[in-house]
Amino acid sequence: MIPAAFDYERAESADHALALLTEHGDEAKLIAGGHSLLPLMKLRLAQPSMLIDIGRLTDLSYVRDQGDHLAIGALTRHRDLETSSLLQAEAPLMAHVAGQVGDPQVRHRGTIGGSIAHADPASDLPAVVLALGGDMVIRGADGERVVPARDFYTGFLECQVGPDELLTEVRVPKVASAGWSFQKFNRRAQDWAIVGVAAVKANGSSGVALVNMGSTPVYAGGVVDALAGGASTEEAAEHAADGTEPPSDINASAEFREHLARVLVRRALEEAGD
Repeated sequence: MIPAAFDYERAESADHALALLTEHGDEAKLIAGGHSLLPLMKLRLAQPSMLIDIGRLTDLSYVRDQGDHLAIGALTRHRDLETSSLLQAEAPLMAHVAGQVGDPQVRHRGTIGGSIAHADPASDLPAVVLALGGDMVIRGADGERVVPARDFYTGFLECQVGPDELLTEVRVPKVASAGWSFQKFNRRAQDWAIVGVAAVKANGSSGVALVNMGSTPVYAGGVVDALAGGASTEEAAEHAADGTEPPSDINASAEFREHLARVLVRRALEEAGD
């Protein structure tokens, strides 16, 4: 398929990108790695009249120690997340999952900001940030605002980033001593997950999030509440599908996804340990 015609401009800075978004309004889309947007454009499910290229804004590519949390620039490539010694030491779940995204070509071009802002419920990294209890930093003409990951996703492929705003940073707590696990069931290597689970456990608290179990990335609140109430791993895992609305498609029925969620949550909690 061939995308509809569009204009193109390369942003020289984050402020320049915001100015272009303000100028072109709803007709503009940001592009960095392009692995989410370009397939939609080829299918003509997205038809922006202006593409604003932010892929070369090096000031938004970083992993920094900010004391009680790590700050990750939105244009940090998946490969850079995977190989970051800081992430490996302080948030190893993030580094591990980044190394499982797509194939090497995707990991060398795709960015965490693109993955997060695209808000695909079948994507892995949004669930990781949910499980870690992270925050998103959004910049607009009126300044910056910080949105908790649990409030960030608003619908299918929709999030809190407005048409004239830019996701600039992802923040996650430092959890060096935490147990963690990422479980993913797919038919073939590099396929989207039929169901995935990210889990973190430390000092009596936990965070669990699900991949492909609803119209948005899902925080498994039923599991977390059960664990907080003293439930065993097996008992807590039975709440994995609580409040979810998994899709039925050619890969799996909703009922099968619910079953997978319970199985994978149990495995993830067992691997994460106490």
